[in-house]
This record gives sequence, C-alpha cells and structure tokens, in this order.
Amino acid sequence: MSTSQERIVPTDLRNEMSRSYLEYAMSVIVGRALPDARDGLKPVHRRILYAMHELGLTADRPFRKCARVVGEVLGKYHPHGDTAVYDALVRMAQDFSMRAPLINGHGNFGSVDNDPPAAMRYTECRLHALTTESLLRDIESETVDFGDNFDGSQQEPLVLPSRIPQLLLNGSSGIAVGMATNIPPHNLGELIDGTIALIHNPELTDTGLMRYIPGPDFPTGGQILGASGIRDAYTSGRGSITMRGVAAIETVEQRGRPDRDAIIITELPYQTNKAALIEKIAELVNEKRLEGIADIRDESDRDGMRIVIELKRDAYPRVVLNNLYKQTPIQNNFGVNTLALVNGEPQLLTLKRSLEVFLEFRIETITRRTQYELRKAQERDHLLQGLLIALGNLDAIIHLIRHAADTPSARQDLMDSYGLSESQSDAILQMQLRRLTALEAEKIQREHEDLEAQILDLQDILARRERILEIIEIELKAIRDKFATPRRTTIETIEGDLGDIDLIANEQVLILVTEQGYIKRMPINTFEAQSRATRGKAGARMKEDDVIAHFLTCCDHDSLLFFSDRGVAYCLRSYQIPTGSRNARGVPIVQMLPIPHDEKITSVVPVSEFSADEYLVMLTKGGYIKKTALAAFSNIRANGLIAISLEDGDQLRWVRRARAEDSVMIGSRKGMVIHFKTDHEQLRPLGRPTRGVKAMSLRSGDELISMDILPAQVVNAMEANSDLEDESELAEPTQIQGPWVLVITTGGYGKRVPVGQFRLQNRAGMGLVASKFRKADDQLADLRVVGEGAELMMITSRGIIIRQVTDAISCQSRMATGVRVQRLDEEDAIAAVALVPPAAEDGEEDDEE
Repeated sequence: MSTSQERIVPTDLRNEMSRSYLEYAMSVIVGRALPDARDGLKPVHRRILYAMHELGLTADRPFRKCARVVGEVLGKYHPHGDTAVYDALVRMAQDFSMRAPLINGHGNFGSVDNDPPAAMRYTECRLHALTTESLLRDIESETVDFGDNFDGSQQEPLVLPSRIPQLLLNGSSGIAVGMATNIPPHNLGELIDGTIALIHNPELTDTGLMRYIPGPDFPTGGQILGASGIRDAYTSGRGSITMRGVAAIETVEQRGRPDRDAIIITELPYQTNKAALIEKIAELVNEKRLEGIADIRDESDRDGMRIVIELKRDAYPRVVLNNLYKQTPIQNNFGVNTLALVNGEPQLLTLKRSLEVFLEFRIETITRRTQYELRKAQERDHLLQGLLIALGNLDAIIHLIRHAADTPSARQDLMDSYGLSESQSDAILQMQLRRLTALEAEKIQREHEDLEAQILDLQDILARRERILEIIEIELKAIRDKFATPRRTTIETIEGDLGDIDLIANEQVLILVTEQGYIKRMPINTFEAQSRATRGKAGARMKEDDVIAHFLTCCDHDSLLFFSDRGVAYCLRSYQIPTGSRNARGVPIVQMLPIPHDEKITSVVPVSEFSADEYLVMLTKGGYIKKTALAAFSNIRANGLIAISLEDGDQLRWVRRARAEDSVMIGSRKGMVIHFKTDHEQLRPLGRPTRGVKAMSLRSGDELISMDILPAQVVNAMEANSDLEDESELAEPTQIQGPWVLVITTGGYGKRVPVGQFRLQNRAGMGLVASKFRKADDQLADLRVVGEGAELMMITSRGIIIRQVTDAISCQSRMATGVRVQRLDEEDAIAAVALVPPAAEDGEEDDEE
C-alpha cells in the first residue's frame, strides 16, 4: 500500500453535525445577518462605505459608477455575489428605506412601488456628507481595529468610528440562524438629544429617555398609534408598533357629474409597497369584501404621494376608511426586535442599553484618537526640539556636517556631540537652507510652544473622563445642528385596534321579528313616507301561519336587549343581525341567540348607552309591573340573564326604557288607558330576580296590549296646567300643543289624543277610555306617545309596512273614533307600531372626521 493513502478517521456524526452547524450559524450571525451595536452596520454595508471612502467618493467629489464601487468591494473585501453588494448599496441610497441615507444616488435607485433599480452600470453614487462626518471621520487615527480581508492582501476596519447611534438612526433588519433582528429607524435630532441627556444623567431609565426619543421616525412618515408598543420595545427590546398611513377625506370635482367624496392617501406605513397596496384594494373591491369604493387611481408624482380612492354616493367615508385600515396594509404592525452584536455576541437591547453601548464605544474611539494625536504631537515636538538645538548651535553643527565623511558618520557625530536621537539627527540633516532664516526659526519656536500646549491638553483629556464626555457632546451637537431634520412620523395617542363597530356605518334600520322566530334588519330608507290611508309596502315574505311579533327602529351601533316570555334577557348588536330585503323572510332567531325552542321573544329594546340614571320598566301579561336599573343589563352573559321572576302561567310581555321622573301609560284591548308616575313612590326600583307589583285592574275579557313612557317634562307641564284635565275645556283638541297619545286600532284607524286628557292616577286602577271603536270587533292595537314631526311605521299581521308622518293623523278627543291611517286587506289587521328615531347619527361620521 502507498504511504500517501489517506487514513479514514472515525467520527461521531451527531457531534460533527452539531459542531459544523454551530460554526455555520455563528458565521451567519456575526458575519452577515446581525448589525454591530457600535456602528449599526453589517459587514457588507461597512465594506461598501469603507471602499467608497478609499476611492475618495466624498460628498464634494463627482459621482462615480456604482459598478466601479461594487467591483472595488468584491475584489478587496467582500467575496460574494455582485447582486448582494449592489442591493445593499442601493438600499443605503433610498430615501424611503433609510431615515438618513448614507449614500447619494444618481439615477434610478428603485421606488416605493418596489420597482427595481437600474443596472449598476447606469447608476452613480458617492458618500453622503452625513456618512463622512459621522461614520468615517478619524478612521485613519487608529480609532478602530483593522483586520485582514478574505485573502490577507488588504486591511479592513472591523467597525467604523461612528459619532452617532447609527443602529437606531437607520434601523436594521436581518434573519440569522435561530434569531432575527428588526430595528425601526429614528430621528437624528431626537437620538442626539437622548444621548446627551444620558451623558448628563446616567441614571435615566428607558421610559425617562422616551421624553427625548418618543418613538421611531419612519422615512415614509405615517402615524404610530399608541405608545404601549413603543414602550414595550424600548423597555424590553421587543414590541409591536402599529403604523398607519395618512389619509384625508376630501370632495373631488367630477367633470359633468356631481362631486363625490374621496379618500386621499398621502403617506404610507414604512416598507409598504404602494403598487401592491392598490392591487390589494382593487382585489377586495372585486371580491365584494370592501364596499363603497367606486374607483381607485394613483396620482403620485415627483412632488409626493397621492392615492385617490373615489367613493360611491351612498358610502360612509369614515366606515370605508376604517375598513381599509382593517383589511389592507394602510395599517400595519412593525414587530420590533432590537437584536445586535455586542462584543461579538448577539444581545437583545433596550433603548438605554443601545445608547450605553454606543457611548462606551465612543469613549473608546475618542481615547484612542487622543492617544494617536498625543503620540503624533510628541513625535513632532521631539523633532522640533532637535531643530531648535541645531538653530542654537548652528555654526558648530554646520562645521561638523561639512567635515563628516558621509551621512551616517554625520548622524552619529550629531548624536554623540549634542545628545540627539536618530530621528532628530535625520531631521537636522534634511533641513533646507531656507529654514535657517530668522523668520523660519521663529515659526519653529512658535510651533514647539503650540505643540507643548496641545500635548498638555491631550494628556488632560486622557486623564479625565468628563473631558471625553464633553467632546462627545460637542461633536453630537455639531452633527445635530448640521444634519437634523424635523420628525416625519406622528405619534397618535389612540390605540390601533379597530373593533367591529368601527367598520359599520351607524345607519337607521328596522328590526322585524315574527311570531315564529324569524328576524331581519332593513335600512329605514327602504320605505319612504306615504300619505295617510294608503295601502303600504310588503315588509316581509311571511309564512301563511306566521305574523309580525316585534317591529322597532334603531341604529346599527345600538345594543338590542331581547326579553323572552320566561323573563330572560339576551343581547345582540344591531349590526350583527343579517340584512334582508323587503321580501326576505329573515333568519331564525335561534341561530343568533341561545333561546330554547319553547321560549319566545316578547320584547326588544334598543339601547345606545347604558346610562346610570335610566331604568327598564317591565310589564307582564298578568299585569305585574316593575322597574330595574338599565345598568344591570350592561353585561349580559352569552346564555342570557334573568330579568324578572314570574308566577306560574304569567309571561313577560313589554319592556320600555324610562327615567325615575317619567310616567307610564298602559293600554288594554278594549280601549282603556291608565297613566301613573314611575317615581319611587309608585314604582320603587327592584333587582332583577323580583316579581313587581300590580299595574292595572281589567274588566272581564280584557287584556293588556301596550305600554309606553311619557317624558318627565310633559308630566310636569300637565301638573302645572291641571285645570286642562277637565274634558269640558278640551272641546278643540287640535289647538292643544303636543305631545299626544297616538292611538291605533287593529282595524286601521288612528288618532292623536292630547296627553292632558289622561290625568295621572294611582297604580292598579281601571284607567280612562282612550277610544271608541267603529266596529264591534275592532280593538286597540297599540298606543305611543308622539311629538310634532314624528314619523311612525305600522306593520300588519301579513307583513305590509307603511311609513307616515304623525302630523297627518287628526287630533281628536278620547271619545272619538279616529281616522283611517292604513287601508287593510280583508282578514288583515294592524299588528305593531314603531316610531322612527330622529336622524341624529348621520352627523356622527362627520364629527369623527
């Protein structure tokens, strides 16, 4: 066998894989993916900037081709692909990627639409003035360590002598092995102010530093929502910051068409691709996941960004904008992970720790620079001292040199005769004759004195740490005064979470619930107001044996309290009920609420706000009434909440909102109405699981059919004018100002009766006659308290809905029969009445804007 044959060495595969992978991982972490906490740069960026510095491409020199720079970097320092180097160079020149670009680019360096840059042979570059001032100044002054390049033929800096916290200024992102970094950019002026504050007060906390550095400052501007994510990032090194673009709602003029509202986007969150955003919005509109958008176009130009999102005429701009925030990258999160190399090891840094690492490095660089300057000054002064000795003994030294055999012997004679060093002797031998003039001699003497003062100052700097900190502060302020720019990103105090309610317009709607448990929601403008005594429109396609049980109007943001016949309360938001057309049946309510099959909804109450001074007045089929605080129903469990205790066979039928000073009116089928106060004397507040007290005494065969609340101011006015309660003085009810009691019969007749004709009584009485009936089989369908200009909607048992103004219904006395309010088909009857709420919510959207 040949002795040169290689020997096979047995190796444990597990150990070999572990060792090799760990070496690879550390190589990626240290040499590629993570920035150094001292100068905030990765090796590729550091090598590009140093190569450009070596080429002399400063801000006051002409541009040079990027291909020249890339070739220099590849050949000397970075033996990787040219694409990697050029991409890194391009990013350092993009003003939408870097808060303070490090390179001045000339040509196409890409765009916020993610357009690629031109090839490196077309583009040109040079260093930015800030880069030269803050990263490369003093690099020749032995301020940082140098190491061999990949082949040992060149020396490259292991770190740049940064004068500013570059790690935070432009941020960084990178994925290593098993770890990643994502650091947002910041404002230069704020960083310098924070660093100076830390120099003056090293005990400052992370939150204390937030007074000077309130948050990231992205190059694309935009907004940051809330400070909690920033606080997490600064105090722990990790956090999620919610970014939002800047959008305004404007009216755009249409040529030949009515003007329309439009959402104008002028700033986008950091790292958001504008072209991809527009494509995403168009896709959502086509998929019907975004409503209300008619057109979208990009009107951006060299003066700035402008994305125009034109809205449909019936769209709510604020709702559309909220949906854009929710579903598109116009609102995005920046996951902060401040991971950087400290002494060659990856560390998670807080805000204070980042600045402390920078300050420690800056103290080291100034110390090394001062030592270098001191050494150079001492070396120069040493030579000057030799020259001064020569000038003092000029004739003798000239004689010595003239009689010396050669230069080495002359040098040796000088060293022996005058105690000069070799360098001093060489300086004397190289001195030109013009330096022998009196003026030159004076210059040498003055330079020697200046150098002595400089040496003392440099030695003082090295001896006192406060002098070094003072120099750091002076240099920071000089950079701030020259290069700081105003903040671009605003920090809003609101948090960025958008709830479902922010994405829904607060429109007026109708809620219909049928006897068999179908529910649906319809926009109230489905039904325009009609004249009195007309037929109306179909409001629902009913089953043959189904009728309308509940009919109310509210707004989409309202909470709906559903009360069942068993006295249990459930809750839904109005917008959660599916919208249906006029002819739709609706959805089974058991799909929306956890209602047992043998339980029925008997009352629905819309609530905009759970006010502390409001109550719910409940009336049962058996005639029991009680008052419970509305706040007791603000947090209803998913499976419901007991609202009232019932006797066997009794059912909860009516629930209305009231205040303690209001009064209640209760009507019966046979046309009797009782009116009494809801104060604590007549109705004291009771808890939820209680039964209540007797409300009204009924004649044989009669039953309760309705209940409504009369506001306190009306009751007070009645008591002040108690003489009007006498019916003889109310011969002309049309002359009485409202409000009125609207009385509607099942046969389609109605009238408005002045509330003064229903005097206040004590609870549990028989009440007063509210109406006489034209037909024997006619009965009271509903009664409501209405004011001037009110609108009502009536629905029949077959689902026909009519909307009309109450002012069109005649004012009559209690004993009158009323006028026809709706023409009914045979065997049809009025089932329910609802009042249309005033359109106050329309203005809320404008107020929010």
